[in-house]
Parts: sequence; structure tokens; C-alpha cells
Amino acid sequence: MNATSPAPDTDPGRVVLLTTSHRVAPGLLSWPAWQALRAADRVLCADGAHPQLPYLRDAGIAVEEAAPSAQELLDACAGGRTVVVVATGEGEPALTDGLARLAGSGRVRMPELELLPASYDLPGARLLDLVQVMDRIRAECPWSSRQTHKGLAKYGIEEAYELVEAIEDGDREELREELGDVLLQVVFHARIAEEHPQAPFSIDDVAAGIVAKLVHRHPHVFGDATATTPEEVKEHWLRTKAAEKRRASVTDGIPLHQPSLALAAKLAARVRTAGLDVPLPGGEGIGYELLALAARAEAEGVEAEAAVRAAARAYRNAIRETEGTGAGRPPAGGMTEEV
Repeated sequence: MNATSPAPDTDPGRVVLLTTSHRVAPGLLSWPAWQALRAADRVLCADGAHPQLPYLRDAGIAVEEAAPSAQELLDACAGGRTVVVVATGEGEPALTDGLARLAGSGRVRMPELELLPASYDLPGARLLDLVQVMDRIRAECPWSSRQTHKGLAKYGIEEAYELVEAIEDGDREELREELGDVLLQVVFHARIAEEHPQAPFSIDDVAAGIVAKLVHRHPHVFGDATATTPEEVKEHWLRTKAAEKRRASVTDGIPLHQPSLALAAKLAARVRTAGLDVPLPGGEGIGYELLALAARAEAEGVEAEAAVRAAARAYRNAIRETEGTGAGRPPAGGMTEEV
């Protein structure tokens, strides 16, 4: 490319900056993008390893490996020519900054400038980034590469509780962060599972399983069944779940290691839903009293764990007021390790 400025009376031409998403399979470009590429006088790309280049060349598009300056690009467009620049992953900031400086100088006639997205991220596309980052961390981080399902279990519990706290606090920023921490646990465990010698599975297997479950348990959405109330939706869910699990007892599948009030409420809910008449055990002591309270809360539609947390938070605030430390959220602490 020469460095001669276009004559004032010539058509300054057109520059098309073509952007693509690395999260979409190469070659899947929009129709306007293909039209621009086929109509261009020249197509340039600074990255010879750009994933789109083999597909563009297969389609008969002549792509030059070049990284022109802003002035060189103006020269290439002179005379009414159209130049398409296939942007690299960084988006060509040096080139766009240079074009902005030339436009601001007022000394040159600028070509028509167009930013043309050739492919877009679909909803959930950033999850692909998370999978790729997790792959690299698992391979290269001295701590992460040694973790096991069992070793990470405590973090899953901690992150779930922190998510609940963010929800109850109504802190939107904290909620977003804690959802990310919970998501990390899922992706981390799935990455570890890929390495199992006998029964490996991947994050795609995890996603496929939950998709199939959701579709099957929502016949009113994906099938011919109808449901107009939340109660009818719950009936569909319980019926399809019972058919899937084929459990001998209504207590099957209830994790006994969950918090005690939640465990008691879950047992009471299973009994009530199944229409069983099972009196509470008549033992003595605070444990049986708490069991009765949890069953009562479930019957009244109150989440026992949430109710006790709310009362405990009020108690914590009262303690802090007595101490003179205020009733706000206490300083973070307690975790000596974080994922």
C-alpha cells in the first residue's frame, strides 16, 4: 500500500469492519456479512490464524494478510473502493483509533465507515468461555489440578449458603457474584469428572441430563398436557418424578445430611403430599419439639430454615447494637480458603 493521500475530488470509498464471535462455529456468518465480503474490492485481515479465514477462502473470498495503518486504509479505499477488514479478537483498536484521529483532524475526506457484526453470541455463549478457562486452570494451576469431588464438597455447601444470604439481603451485585461462584462449582466438578477412568462425563453430559429432565417434567410446556396454576404444575412435576424414580418409600432420595430443620420439613412434606397418616414420634426432648415445629411450619407454608435465619439475624443485630458495633452486615470472615 502506498502512503499517498486521496485527491480531494475522488470518492473516498467505504471501510467495513467485520466482527465475529469466537463462540460461534467459524463460517456461520450473517447474510449481510457474506454480501459485504463478496462485493468488496479487497478483504484484509491482520491475523493469519484467524479461524474464519479457511472458510472465507473455501467460499472463494480472497483474503490478504495485512495490518494497514489508518492512512493506508484510506488510500486503499480511494476512488470509491470498498475494503472489508476482518477484525481480530481484539477488535482492531489501533486501526479504529487512527481512523478517529484522522476524522477529527478535518484535513482528509473520510470514507464511509461501517461496523458490521458478522456473527453474534447466542444467550449462554459466555459459558463456553468458562469451560475453556476451567480446562486451563485444571491443567496448569497447582491447587486446582489436585482437587477432587470430595475435597471440593465443602465449598459447594459454603457457596450455596452465601447465595441464600445474598438473596435474603436483596443485594443484586452480591447475588450475581454468588451465582457465579455456584456455577463455578458445577463446572469444576464436571471437569474433574472427565478424568474418571471408568465412568467419565463432561459438562455437556450434565447439561444434557438436566435439559432432558426439565422437558420431561414440563409436559404442559413441551407436550400436550395443560396446567394453568402453580398447583397443577407441581402435580405434573411430582407425577413424572415418581414415575422416573420408582421409589419404594416416600423418604427415598431425601439427603439426611442437609440442615436438620430442612430435613424435618422435607419429611413432613413428603408425608403430606403422599396422603399418608404418620403421627410424629412422641419422644421427649428439644429435638422432638423442633421436629414438631418444623412439621407445623411446613403445613403452614413457612420455610423453617428461612424463618429461623430471619430470627437469628434479628438476634445478631440486637447483639451488635448492644455492643455498639451497629446492626449492619458483619465483616466477612470464616473462610480461610476460597476457590
